Amino acid sequence: MAASVLIAGAGPVGLCAALALADAGVRVRVFEAAADVEEDLRASTFHPPTLDLLDRYGVTAELLARGLVCPHWQIRLHPSGERAVFDLAVLDGETRHPYRLQCEQWKLSRALLSRVTAAPQAEVAFGAEVTAFAQDADGVTVTVERAGRAETLRGSFLIGADGARSTVRRLLGLEFDGQTYPETTLLATTTFPFEEHLDGLSNVSYCWKDGGNFSLLKVPGRWRVSIYPREDMSIEEQISEANIEAALQEIVRRDVRYEVLERRPYRVHQRIVSCYRHGRVVLAGDAAHLNSPAGGMGMNGGVHDALNLADKLARIVRGEDARLLDLYDRQRRPVAREQILAQADRNRARMREKDPAKRRAMLADMQALAADRDRLKAHLLKTSMIEGLRLAEQVA
Repeated sequence: MAASVLIAGAGPVGLCAALALADAGVRVRVFEAAADVEEDLRASTFHPPTLDLLDRYGVTAELLARGLVCPHWQIRLHPSGERAVFDLAVLDGETRHPYRLQCEQWKLSRALLSRVTAAPQAEVAFGAEVTAFAQDADGVTVTVERAGRAETLRGSFLIGADGARSTVRRLLGLEFDGQTYPETTLLATTTFPFEEHLDGLSNVSYCWKDGGNFSLLKVPGRWRVSIYPREDMSIEEQISEANIEAALQEIVRRDVRYEVLERRPYRVHQRIVSCYRHGRVVLAGDAAHLNSPAGGMGMNGGVHDALNLADKLARIVRGEDARLLDLYDRQRRPVAREQILAQADRNRARMREKDPAKRRAMLADMQALAADRDRLKAHLLKTSMIEGLRLAEQVA
C-alpha cells in the first residue's frame, strides 16, 4: 500500500494520529519495533478534554466501560487524612466529561489499534522498526527493518511518535533539552483495597508522609502505588520484595503481606525539542517532549499533539499549504513547555516538600482554593488541560 503518511511508533500517539488520518480518508502506515502493544505500567489518567476529543471515534465509550471514573482527586497528609479535595464537577458545561478516567494506557492503544486496522486506508506493522529516512521536496523515503530484512518505503510525510528514545528524533540530530531528576521513583501495584482503610480516599490521591511522599492511583482491580525513594538506600535495595513490602506497610499496617502484582523503578525527565517540524518530518508525544508524571499530563498531551497534527496533515494532503505544520509547532510546543512541563514540575516540587510547616501552609492554601468555586474552576481548567487546548486554538 502506498501511503501519504508514514508513522514511526504504534503507541497511543502514533495510533491516534493514524486513526484521525484514516478517518479523514488519508492513507497511512504505522511501524512499531515491538512485537505487539506493550501492556506494561505506563500512564493511567485521562483528563476531560482528552475524553472529549476521543469521543468522535467511539473510543471514549470503550474506555469508560473498561476504566474507573474519578470525580475528584486530592492532596493528603498521611496518616492524619487531612486533605484538599478537587471536585471536577465544577467543570460541567466546560467539557462533556467533568471527571478524570482511570484506565491503563494499553487499553487506549488496543481500542485505537482495532479501529485503525479496520480502516481500509490504514496498515499497522509490528516488529518493524524505522531505522533511517531521507526527505526531499516531494516526500520522505523511509527504511524499515523487520525479520532481519530492510525495506524502503515512500510517503509524503513522516511522523515520529516513537517515544522517549525516539529514533526519528535522533536521526534528525536534535538536542533533547532539559533535565533528568535525581531521584528514581518506585512503582508497585497491589489488589489491596486502600479505599476501605483510608477515610475519604479519592481514586487519585497524592500523599505526604513523614520524610517523604507517595501517590495512590486506582485502576480496575488494583491500586498503582508510586513510592518516592529513600536517600539512605540504593534503588536496587529499595525495589526488593522486602522493601516494597515495608513501604506498603507504612501506608496501611496489616498483619499479612501485601499481594504485589508488579514492581519497577523509573526515572523522571523534563525535556523538549526546539522545534516539532523539520521539513516533512514531524515529532509528537514523548518523541517531542517529556514531563514528570505528577498530574498525569504526558499521555494526554501526546494525544492532543496527535489529533492536532493529523488535522493539519489531512488538510495538506487535500491541497492546503504545508506551512500548516509550522502552525502545529506554534500551537503545541508552547503548550508543552509552558503548561505541561511547567505544571508537572510544580506538582513534583510541591510533593517533594518535606518541611511540616510548609506542607501545612500549602495544604491550607489548597483547601481554601478547593472551597472557592471560581478559584477551583480556574485551577481545574488549567490542571485538566482544557486551558492549554484553548490557548493553542487561539494561535494563528
